[in-house]
Amino acid sequence: MTARGWTRPTRWAVTVYRVTALLLSRRLRPAELYIVDVVLAVAVGGLLCPYAALESPQHGGVSEPLWVSILVGMLIGLPLAVRRRWPSTVAVVISSVTTVALVTGVIPNFAAAAPAFAIGLSFYTVAASTATRRSVLCAAGCLALVSVGLVLTAGDLWSRTGAVGYAAVMITPAWLIGWLIRERRALDARQSEHLVRQAATEERLRVARELHDVVAHTLSLIVVKAAVANHVAEADPREAGAALRVIEETGRTALTDVRRVLGVLREGTPYAPTPGLDELPVLARQAAIGGVDVQLDVRREEPAAVVPESVSLAVYRIVQEAVTNVVKHAAPAACRATVTVTPDEVRVEVTDDGRRPVLTGGEGHGLTGMRERVALHGGEFTAGSRSGGGFAVTARLPYRVAA
Repeated sequence: MTARGWTRPTRWAVTVYRVTALLLSRRLRPAELYIVDVVLAVAVGGLLCPYAALESPQHGGVSEPLWVSILVGMLIGLPLAVRRRWPSTVAVVISSVTTVALVTGVIPNFAAAAPAFAIGLSFYTVAASTATRRSVLCAAGCLALVSVGLVLTAGDLWSRTGAVGYAAVMITPAWLIGWLIRERRALDARQSEHLVRQAATEERLRVARELHDVVAHTLSLIVVKAAVANHVAEADPREAGAALRVIEETGRTALTDVRRVLGVLREGTPYAPTPGLDELPVLARQAAIGGVDVQLDVRREEPAAVVPESVSLAVYRIVQEAVTNVVKHAAPAACRATVTVTPDEVRVEVTDDGRRPVLTGGEGHGLTGMRERVALHGGEFTAGSRSGGGFAVTARLPYRVAA
């Protein structure tokens, strides 16, 4: 093999390879990919491979007609136009035609860079779109076939060994690149699926917490007033009527909250306003209906800051759940809720002087929900019995003020 013999076909192959690498580095649409494949097929089958077939053998030998050289070149390159649809078939066809062309001398062995480029493209497609085991078998068989063609046209033992190494160096990297791209795409798909599942799980937890807080609070008040109405229905109809009106009002409020929570799950439905610090006085008045006297104290330290909506909602739900627990387990009782807003955090403390049974089966859903809300904001949460009697819930929710 002379340097002159290698120069021209190899130079063309390297040029086409660089253009192909530039195209592959971009993420193209299916129509654009088809156009790229057609252009590559025309370039390789209409120019590069026929040019290699027109090369004359160094030591004389077969000098085929012009139409044969063009036909062989087209048979090698044009199948690239459908390489994405039938990757394995295209690889086998190109490898077989190349082997026949090398053995018959239509393409000299020193011009093998051109068909090797076509085989490399087909190997890349096989590795990128086919299961690993199947692509390895296809690539190994095609590589062995081409190596046979190079070995049969080589001279001494060193040339034969070099021919096999040349085939491996020219073709194997294309398969490796395709395999790496396939693995990367599979990894990206798995990560995307994991993120989707994680987002769905977080949304279910958020909705579950909202529904629990809404339903548990309102049903506790409804049960209390329903018991009152049932107890005084005959003795004091007016008080029973007042209790029923409270039940009606509380039920309407609960339905509104449930519709708001479920409404955000519907596509295109905007988020309704959520309760926050400003609605805490209403919450305290509702607790009084259940027999709990809530002394609410909301303090704001200077400089005043706008509390993010998510933190404000978390504070409201924590106070709501804590007060609901007092209604369910300790009423009638006195309860004190202190909310302190600072420029970088909100502190919540809810205490009562009632008596409640000790939980023997672990935390209930209410305490778990409060703990989860605080954890989402990177805060601290504690809940437990007080030394002097009663129960205490404390939470700290840090936040950052947008600049």
